[in-house]
Amino acid sequence: MVSETERLEVVKIIHDAIGWALTKDVDRLFSIVGRVEDFFIYHPDSKSTIVGFDAFKALGERVWMRDEFRATDFAVKDLRLTFAELGNAAWYSCFLDDHAEWNGKPTGWDNCRWTGTLEKRAGQWVIVQMHFSFAKDD
Repeated sequence: MVSETERLEVVKIIHDAIGWALTKDVDRLFSIVGRVEDFFIYHPDSKSTIVGFDAFKALGERVWMRDEFRATDFAVKDLRLTFAELGNAAWYSCFLDDHAEWNGKPTGWDNCRWTGTLEKRAGQWVIVQMHFSFAKDD
């Protein structure tokens, strides 16, 4: 059983996984993701899959930390959060709006499906995997 304080900490981590970009607080971002090779992110396109913390860090430096990139706003909607019985893992799902500008031109996602898993490693909650997708109905 996890405490309400711990649950709120995990909710903040989920929000900060996107919200860090508003101030480009890359130290916060890198402190809340697993610094391991089994960390991964599936993006809606197959060419943007990230495997390992080093690849994630390189993406951040190559894209998000550039002057051309400016995050403008985000919203986490309908967040569902579940903790494992042992209290050392959690998983979430939500819808994400995530907006930015690249060279002043708007870009971003609306109603992206976002899921992820966190583990408590060395006493600290970290995100170990994320998956972003869009519903595609025929």
